[in-house]
Amino acid sequence: MKLIRFGEYGKEKIGVQIDGVRYDVSAFGGDYNEQFFAENGLARLEEFVKANVGNLVEIPEGSRLGAPFARPSKIVCIGLNYKDHAEETGAAIPAEPIIFMKSTTSLVGPFDEITIPKNSKKTDWEVEFGIVIGKKASYVEEVEALDYVAGYVLHNDVSEREFQIERGGTWDKGKGCDTFAPMGPHMTTADEIPDINNVRLWLKVNGKTYQDGNTCNLIFSVAHVVSYVSQFMTLLPGDVISTGTPAGVGLGFNPPIYLKAGDVVELGADYLGESRQEVVAYSGR
Repeated sequence: MKLIRFGEYGKEKIGVQIDGVRYDVSAFGGDYNEQFFAENGLARLEEFVKANVGNLVEIPEGSRLGAPFARPSKIVCIGLNYKDHAEETGAAIPAEPIIFMKSTTSLVGPFDEITIPKNSKKTDWEVEFGIVIGKKASYVEEVEALDYVAGYVLHNDVSEREFQIERGGTWDKGKGCDTFAPMGPHMTTADEIPDINNVRLWLKVNGKTYQDGNTCNLIFSVAHVVSYVSQFMTLLPGDVISTGTPAGVGLGFNPPIYLKAGDVVELGADYLGESRQEVVAYSGR
């Protein structure tokens, strides 16, 4: 099953995508949030959809898609989790997963604009395979880790490299700016991906491919990072873990290439769909 949310920003309704067609399921009630995932919402929604086959209303063509779940309690990211990306940035291969946080206020829809922050000089792109947690996870063993996953989502981990690297030693300040976490178009439930260790992901800027990677090249696997993160913090239903980006980010080029107003970023991953964001300058609003 694929979960979507649609409508005006902050007023999204819930929906599902079945065989490429998007349906309104707001009659089910609620939102795709912590309570939904914690209270067996995926199973209950599946029964609702089966019971209403033929009666579901299609979402109007051209409707805005929001992030496919409500704002989570946290967005946890894993840094330098592809060997080729670590090498292109001149970083050492990490011995353990690098954890940083992305503010939940950075979350936007898959086709919303990316705003270059005030005083930004080095806004960059990063296509990533995101994990959506399905139930409360604390001190989880790796062999059980995937039992705590509800599904997966496409994520553009937009990053401001000066803020991240040059402004005081913590990555978070370059990761959490408004619009820096476009997610979607949908959340794909875990049962729909035959092998999470073999998912291709790619990213283009202005039609040119810059990133083309595969989760088979993750240094730390999906199961490992879920288990690892749960040793340091409790993961709640609906939380997101973003697993890192392959080579091809703007920072890795000589000279570096950074986003500017008017650029168009397109990205996608097997089973997770495709998204597109236009880049705009900060306007002061």
